[in-house]
Amino acid sequence: MTLKPKRTLKLNAFLHDTGHHEASWRHPDSSAERIGDVSWYQEVARTAEAAKLDAVFFADIPAATTGGHRPSHQFEPVTLLSAIATATEKIGLIATASTSFYEPYNLARLFSSLDHISSGRAGWNIVTTFNTDAAHNFGLHEVPSNSERYGRAQEFVDVATQLWDSWEDDALVVDRTSGVFADPSLVHSIDHAGRNLRVAGPLTSSRSPQGRPVYIQAGSSNDGRAFAARNAEAIFTAHQTLADAQAFYSDIKSQATALGRNPDHVLVLPGISPFIADTEAEAKDLYEYFNSLIVPEYGLAQLEKMGGVSLRHLDLDERVPADAFGSAGSVLDNQRSRTQVIANIVDREQPTIRELLQRLAGGRGHNVVHGTPVQIADIITDWFENGAADGFNVMPPLYPQLLEAFTEKVVPILVERGLFRSEYEGSTLRDHYGLPRPESVFAEESAAQIS
Repeated sequence: MTLKPKRTLKLNAFLHDTGHHEASWRHPDSSAERIGDVSWYQEVARTAEAAKLDAVFFADIPAATTGGHRPSHQFEPVTLLSAIATATEKIGLIATASTSFYEPYNLARLFSSLDHISSGRAGWNIVTTFNTDAAHNFGLHEVPSNSERYGRAQEFVDVATQLWDSWEDDALVVDRTSGVFADPSLVHSIDHAGRNLRVAGPLTSSRSPQGRPVYIQAGSSNDGRAFAARNAEAIFTAHQTLADAQAFYSDIKSQATALGRNPDHVLVLPGISPFIADTEAEAKDLYEYFNSLIVPEYGLAQLEKMGGVSLRHLDLDERVPADAFGSAGSVLDNQRSRTQVIANIVDREQPTIRELLQRLAGGRGHNVVHGTPVQIADIITDWFENGAADGFNVMPPLYPQLLEAFTEKVVPILVERGLFRSEYEGSTLRDHYGLPRPESVFAEESAAQIS
């Protein structure tokens, strides 16, 4: 009888300019002047790797959306992570790229290159992007509907998968005597002609170390969950409460199982943004200090983008109207997942507008917590052991200081509890996540024909 491997936490460091709190750049100890310096990101990644974290993750919105009140997304993610790959050895490298704005062929080449350059550490965070400013940068007058975006996304993933598989693993021969570099019978055109895309293939490069990058998805709407259950190997999600996280976790695992997938190969990784200090009072003071740096104008603009509702006509110290986000639905029935998170905060806490802006400033709807290292470790343990998470996307409010607080003070507690590794056991992101290396779809077809 084969024993099932012990379940262990997966932990990513979510890179985000000076930190995840929207006012982090205003902190006197921030690295605001260095966010255009690639060596700074390399240093942060090495800090995460020293703690044996699974991956660094870089989000992206291809539009300047900050209104001048915080740093924008300066670097293109694959380019940045290629630079980080040369400065690290084991940590995974997850880049965001939108199926709405890329074409499958150039995206497949980019991620194949990253996987080759990093010796098998690439992950693709698949997003469909509902940002209007980004749509305008790519010649679109408006953002397509949720169903249209996810329809294109599914076709896009199917095409990208075939491109990454278009070279079978044994295609490279490199026989100098015969003059054969690659076996043409093992290099395949894909000849895709679908509703949204036409791609001939094959890819220009041989199959990469992981076969394909790890597929990650970050949408929790109805369409997003269905897409994730079918495609994702890891899911980034935002939840404020244990109960909501448990409901999401159960739903995703059930949907994946119903599709014939192994639910252990569909990892659920909520975001957590921890303010960490040696005492509970110091952690609370740190949290409140960051919130004192908020620029309300920026927060109101972000609230409009995330929640689709303007509250500018109200005083900051007025209560948010109870029905302002009332049509957002529940965690298991919503068309805009981040709107639903905001609606639940309003329903549960009845905040003023100022208080709501503060609640969202640290993590844009992700779970912001403050406490001692043991208290933070207890939250992580509770969610992990009670059916709410397979791990976390760690979102330090301030880089590098609060990443260092997490890696130096919280991670050792998790290691001592037997929940997290003390050393890497493999070298690829699939190794870290406990995911299998997929067979080429073309090799599977050949094997089926032979049998």
